[in-house]
Amino acid sequence: MSDQEQADAAEDADEAETEAETESAGLADGDFVRVAYTIRTADDGRVIDTTDEEIAEEAEIDTEDHKFEPRVIALGAGHVFPAVDEAFVGAEVGDEGVVDVPAEDAFGEYDPDEVETVKADKIPEDSRYPGAQVQIDNQQGYLETIIGGRARVDFNHPLAGEDLEYEYEILEEIDDREQQAAGMLGMYLQEAPEVRIETVAEEEETVSEDDEGEETVETEEVEKDVLYVTATQAMQMNQQWMFQKQQIAQDLMSRLDLDRVVIEEVIEGGGMGGLGGMMGGMGGGGAGDIEDALEDVDVDADEIVDELDEE
Repeated sequence: MSDQEQADAAEDADEAETEAETESAGLADGDFVRVAYTIRTADDGRVIDTTDEEIAEEAEIDTEDHKFEPRVIALGAGHVFPAVDEAFVGAEVGDEGVVDVPAEDAFGEYDPDEVETVKADKIPEDSRYPGAQVQIDNQQGYLETIIGGRARVDFNHPLAGEDLEYEYEILEEIDDREQQAAGMLGMYLQEAPEVRIETVAEEEETVSEDDEGEETVETEEVEKDVLYVTATQAMQMNQQWMFQKQQIAQDLMSRLDLDRVVIEEVIEGGGMGGLGGMMGGMGGGGAGDIEDALEDVDVDADEIVDELDEE
């Protein structure tokens, strides 16, 4: 083997080794994965969130209006606790384990200063009982006690001060952008609406200057990747969507390399079939329409039409 052949063989071996190392490097920031998980408090093992319906039922979590299924998350996007993100980077599909999440990285340490005494009349009468969730001066808290005209409200997060255990299994890596989009929306909204991504052609104008400083306008056709989201009624009533739709859309565009997000509102038919005809008549229908409508009514149609013509 010549010196050149030996050098080529060594280069090929280095490339193969580099490819093997890259393939075995595992998951990285920006990757999307589907994960099954259960989160428990470290002290007493109380389940606070899970993707397993059986576990939820055993923990007496309300399962009626909640869909339990593995979630799609993007690594490095703040979709999970920082300690969990760190555990996932470098991991592989099929890996499972338990991550300890300290309180400061979960829902924060408990702050006694966040317990305040307020006037009882700031709380609705039907919420004046220990444990009630209340909102006072745009702050959400829990009522501890109420005596006379005073109430003590804890504005700490209910899980503040709790160390957590995040039990997980990485089920698959998600490469399809539509699945990624549906998964992200499902994480934000607790449901995954129907989505589709289409590439559309649009004309764009660009303004430039020639050598003499005169402006010229050129039109060119460009392709745009657009995410279409079918908005369900539940989605439109979702508070996080109502107040953060702009941020959610920006996150989707940034992470999925999209140019636009379009929300499609679907209104089902039925129940109001007669409204269109009624409005049409009110909107200036002719005398013939009125005569037709009154044929079977016990009134003088000609008289009514004459009156309308006089007006």
